[in-house]
Amino acid sequence: MMKIKALLFLWLHLCCVATPALADTVDIREWLVPWEKSEPTGAFMDSRGRVWFAGFSDSYIANFSPETAEFNRYDLRKGTAPAALLVDEEDRIWYASNKRRYIGMLDPGTGRVAEIEMPDRKAKQPRSLAFDQNGDIWFTVEDGNFVGRLKVDDQSIALIPVPTSKSRPYGITVNSINQPWVASSGNNTLLSIDPVEMTIAEIVLPNPDSRTRRIVTTSDDMVWYADFERGQLGRYDPGRDEFTEWLMPGGPDSRPFGMAVDRDDRLWIVETGSIPNRLIGFDAAAESFLTESDIPSGAGSVGELHYSEANGEVWFATASNYIGRAKIH
Repeated sequence: MMKIKALLFLWLHLCCVATPALADTVDIREWLVPWEKSEPTGAFMDSRGRVWFAGFSDSYIANFSPETAEFNRYDLRKGTAPAALLVDEEDRIWYASNKRRYIGMLDPGTGRVAEIEMPDRKAKQPRSLAFDQNGDIWFTVEDGNFVGRLKVDDQSIALIPVPTSKSRPYGITVNSINQPWVASSGNNTLLSIDPVEMTIAEIVLPNPDSRTRRIVTTSDDMVWYADFERGQLGRYDPGRDEFTEWLMPGGPDSRPFGMAVDRDDRLWIVETGSIPNRLIGFDAAAESFLTESDIPSGAGSVGELHYSEANGEVWFATASNYIGRAKIH
């Protein structure tokens, strides 16, 4: 009898230890942006706890305080159409002007804006931004078919043409060895950038129907992408030149879009193929989906996620005009 009790205790103990830390859903809260139909994008937290975002259709940069629910706005030139946004260590705001072909920098302390124009008029539609370990900014130029680097110190821009026309480079990330990777929304390729030689290698995805929009890397420098057209989460192993894919919980029509990775190498992906949109968690080490959470407002579409490690939160903006927060740990 004592042996049976001991085995029962051991079984219960192991079950408790093995229980995943994540619940079936995560806590999501949203705040309505006061400027109607402004298509907010970005949602990046600064060192003071303010969340910065851009208004694509209303050409503004704004911040939001989660503690007070107050919004503040900085107007940009009409027709700027800021499409992406980052905050640097000095709390300066960097953004991509999708319609006027420049990378902008807003100094919130003075309200001054610097506009760093593309050196080539063919560089249309700057789309996504990512910092590297030097504090410089890599970016994609969707319609112009370039990948670019902005040297922050002297504000110079270098553009690299993508070898295949109409690749439409979209999402971008920089891995632990300072190498940028890019998702192509116009064909079935990923782009690997050599930051020294300033060259591009095209990695062909296994399925010709694949179209990717966002891309992230985990701590082991595996490359992860969201296949918008096929509803797949994909992983590319650069060392072995191997691909692995997982069908998203929402299936082939789930339209995975916004992506982020947290400190524990868990991926967060938004399925935009259904209303409400759903935030999906995936454990890269266990290779399994962890959690599915409806976004309360419906969202319309969430194209970008930003992870704040200090707060254990993922922030996002929605096409339905909300700023959202997901508490993930």
